[in-house]
Amino acid sequence: MTFDNFTYKGVKFSQEIHSEKQLSYLENEFKVFDDDVYCVTFPKSGTHWMGEILNLIKNKGDPTECNTVLSMQRSPWFECITGLPDVENLARPRIISSHLPCHVFAKSVFESKAKVLYTIRNPKDVFVSRFHFNKMLKIYKDERGFQDSLNDFLQGNIMFGSWFDHVKGWLQMTKHENFFYITYEELQQDLRGSVVRICKFLGKELNDEEIDSVVKHSTFDTMKENKMCNGDVTQAHILDKSKGTLMRKGISGDWKNHLTVAQSEYFDKVYQEKMKDVNVKFSWEEN
Repeated sequence: MTFDNFTYKGVKFSQEIHSEKQLSYLENEFKVFDDDVYCVTFPKSGTHWMGEILNLIKNKGDPTECNTVLSMQRSPWFECITGLPDVENLARPRIISSHLPCHVFAKSVFESKAKVLYTIRNPKDVFVSRFHFNKMLKIYKDERGFQDSLNDFLQGNIMFGSWFDHVKGWLQMTKHENFFYITYEELQQDLRGSVVRICKFLGKELNDEEIDSVVKHSTFDTMKENKMCNGDVTQAHILDKSKGTLMRKGISGDWKNHLTVAQSEYFDKVYQEKMKDVNVKFSWEEN
């Protein structure tokens, strides 16, 4: 899919959503607080889900804010032109979302005590979710076919660049005590256990009842009914809601319903080549 874009440090960005001036400001001048929490993902890897979990943890399981304030205002994307003003108005501790690759992220984050949570998802599911979501995004001027979209994804010829480079870049931070990564699949398999781990990383002590409330209000079914995070009230100039929904399925393995055997094998070949030097094993690599 084509869109009006520019390249910043080797990565494609949207001229309608981002600006080179803002990216440079974020990278070099953005003021980071030690109690900031950054929810970082490659697009379609569970950003809204993790943002909801973090906001619920922040409020000790009380869903009031999550049910009354739009998710994009509670945990805005600071690389978006419209998101940065919301970031600057956030009450501390701030929860800030981002899809930025590590090499163009705010440098001051790595010199602070701010915490970064990075959520990773099976790239085949990322691709399929992205394919459906991009049909809704009005910044795209045309609709690419499935095979062409797959080629673009595997070549990194898309907004925010290569999934492989994005993941490998952020995984270089694994030795930093203020960096935590988790997979979308882990969240699905054991949401409560994942919430407990996230609380421990954040230094948040929640009792069992509060943890149960975080889990209850961050399930897919609950979020899909919550107009503050399900995309129902997203501005019409951003999404064409006649072409889909923001929260589509929320499952793992949907790629099996879309990729042919040949496409899956092609994907695997590229994946194995790109990820051969990564010393992290993910659950989807066992399938």
